[in-house]
Amino acid sequence: MKIRSVVFCVILLCLTFAVCGCGSENDRLSKNELVYASTKDIRDINPHLYGGEMAAQAMVFEPLVYDTKDGIKPGLAESWEVSADGLSYTFHIRQGVKFTDGEDVNAEAIKLNIDAVCKNKERHAWLDMVNQIDHGEVMDAYTYRLVLKKPYYPTLKELALSRPFRMISPKCFKDGDTKNGVNGYAGTGPYILTEHKDKQYAIFTKNKDYWGDQAKFETIKWQVMPDPQTILLALKKGEIDLLFGADGDMVDLDSFTALQKEGKYAAMLSEPVASRAILINAHRPITSDRQVREAFQYVVNKEGIANGVLNGTETVADTLLSPTVPYCNVPLKARNYDLDKAKQLLNVAGWSMNEDGYRYKNGKKMVVTLYFNSNNAQERTISEYVQSDMKAAGVELKIIGEEKQAFLDRQKNGDFDLQYSLSWGTPYDPQSYLSSWRIPAHGDYQAQLGLEKKKWLDDEIGLTLVEADKDKRQLRYNEILTYIHHECVYLPLTYSRTKAVYMPKLKGVGFNLSQYEIPFEKMYFEK
Repeated sequence: MKIRSVVFCVILLCLTFAVCGCGSENDRLSKNELVYASTKDIRDINPHLYGGEMAAQAMVFEPLVYDTKDGIKPGLAESWEVSADGLSYTFHIRQGVKFTDGEDVNAEAIKLNIDAVCKNKERHAWLDMVNQIDHGEVMDAYTYRLVLKKPYYPTLKELALSRPFRMISPKCFKDGDTKNGVNGYAGTGPYILTEHKDKQYAIFTKNKDYWGDQAKFETIKWQVMPDPQTILLALKKGEIDLLFGADGDMVDLDSFTALQKEGKYAAMLSEPVASRAILINAHRPITSDRQVREAFQYVVNKEGIANGVLNGTETVADTLLSPTVPYCNVPLKARNYDLDKAKQLLNVAGWSMNEDGYRYKNGKKMVVTLYFNSNNAQERTISEYVQSDMKAAGVELKIIGEEKQAFLDRQKNGDFDLQYSLSWGTPYDPQSYLSSWRIPAHGDYQAQLGLEKKKWLDDEIGLTLVEADKDKRQLRYNEILTYIHHECVYLPLTYSRTKAVYMPKLKGVGFNLSQYEIPFEKMYFEK
């Protein structure tokens, strides 16, 4: 019966692919179409909100400027000037560019877009840029001036993010606004969204009136396949061309390594882009004790996770943010795996080992719970590894996988002892990531609530973001990162990388500065 069931499932999968219409390689070559597989639907790609996939938003909508490995580059603004006091940015808008509905891209359109974002300030509060905008001015038809309340150093970097400061045609606004949705997706990017079947696929067609270099593919098909194993099977059948993602919900490390070794597919890893860590809640009964949080730093064998679980594709994180991240090269003590040190700290904290192999204090067993995203096999495997390490120290660690929305809700309400966490990566780290620590809807805020100097921490982050002097700004970052490292609210694990697996005929595959964007416009099939 088991063999028949397996055969039936394989047949069913094949029929499913036929219905999906991925097409053969030859069909896609003749149509010049790339098929990208994702576990997620694109959803609502309104660039001023957060309900859609960022990679899809970045294909359709553009910012005033782009953030690249070589610095800030022109986007819809071909040039700009910053006032000597750092309070005003004057942008010269690229002339002759139109939204895909025919509307002109001019200073008035830019003002309407930025004003629309600012009207929804509460939703965007994680990004301090929104709080620092005083007003915008139309200087002439193609000159827009942005005026700030204080000299905010990440201004250009945050204007360049995948959202929310991307431009959509004012014709798409609803009642002169975008916070309650839009009635179309007319942008200026290299691709146009021409078809979308919810939770099935999306078709992006080349924007033939694009002002910049033309994309190579006529169409990009975003194929939704919720199961990573289904994606792998489709890749092996030649029905998709590209897998791309920063974490294990797209392709787990075992599969990635196996595909590399197989030699039939091309595989790439980006430079380290973000920090993988476990949040330790300082506002919970057991983990409110700093000595307990410090003990946990020594309990977990990070080398074992990096080399055993992640197959050597990631490097051990000694600090929350890598020293390669701007302002983060701060001298901080690395806490390496040391079970004896962990046990000593737990003993001092009053948690004594019992005959059953677990620790107790005042008759209460040491039990903590770690929550992770159940859709991510990689997070599950790491959690199981941490569970084993904790047991060796006499700590009972319960691990609970939750659907993504439940996991996110738990971040907001702070109902966790430990929770799996990722920093936002370049170009969000450190400024945007640290700014978000001050927002109650984020797990970072909830975990830090028990810290004695939480108010100081939030205030110091705000002051750092508006510090005009670079040397003084560095000193403030030093204080912030030293404090958060000392308090052991984060258990750094590894520095994560973005993965790409693709058919060898696909060329031009690479990585943008942001792990959330996919440079489709640079890709092409080798003839």
